[in-house]
Amino acid sequence: MIDDDLLDDTAFLSAAGEAVLAAAAEEVTPRWRRLAAHEVDEKAGPHDLVTVADRAAELRLTESLTALLPGSVVVGEEGVHADPGRYDAVRGDAPVWIVDPVDGTRQFVRGEPGFCTLVALARHGRLLASWTHAPALGETAVAVRGRGARLNGAELRAGSPAPGAPLRVSTAHPDYATPAQARAIAGLRVAGVEPRPCGSAGLAYLSVARGDCDAVAFTWEYAWDHAAGLLLVEEAGGAHVTVGDAPFRVTGGNTLPFTCARDAATAARVRSLLRPQ
Repeated sequence: MIDDDLLDDTAFLSAAGEAVLAAAAEEVTPRWRRLAAHEVDEKAGPHDLVTVADRAAELRLTESLTALLPGSVVVGEEGVHADPGRYDAVRGDAPVWIVDPVDGTRQFVRGEPGFCTLVALARHGRLLASWTHAPALGETAVAVRGRGARLNGAELRAGSPAPGAPLRVSTAHPDYATPAQARAIAGLRVAGVEPRPCGSAGLAYLSVARGDCDAVAFTWEYAWDHAAGLLLVEEAGGAHVTVGDAPFRVTGGNTLPFTCARDAATAARVRSLLRPQ
């Protein structure tokens, strides 16, 4: 199938969505608020956590999604942690499923509801479809390129910020930021802008797509954090741009930081405040 055929195949898209929900229902939700200490590990440090749910859900999604689309590959956060070379597939010729099995792992570990499962389908760097599923919140957002975005079946429209209102901008939590990244975001500390730390990047993008937040501003490129949300906001009418004045590319090589906002004017305003790393 060519890309447009996939986007017109409602049975295929429905099956992909069902695979996302099934992985969360069977591997993530049953472990929420039931994790034992030995089921939580640190990766790069105390704020970079992985749980048995992350690993099991990614394995489940890898099996189900590649079976659904033969010849496709998975780039997942946990698989890339085990084998960094797998990340190269986002720049390859095969269709790629970009997976974050539990986005907001720290919230998940704490027993808080602010986590989600993120899946996006891309090819040659072009995002085709995405799923943002927050089981503890009862929310599932789906975006299909050129076909719009929906939340629990209802159309999503990001709209525009109210004239004169302070811009609400979600950024990486300070616990996750290097000094250089913190300096890059510091330009948002001006009158008329209200930066706020986010937990789950996927849920921050959803807040922009539904108009509850005006923009996000991030300083890193990992595709699994951004792919689903970028398409969701774009299909809801939003825009994204890097400080290099180019759209963000999931294939990498972006000039950071970047923003994704409810509309192009807001994206341009936030971009003008961000400082290159």
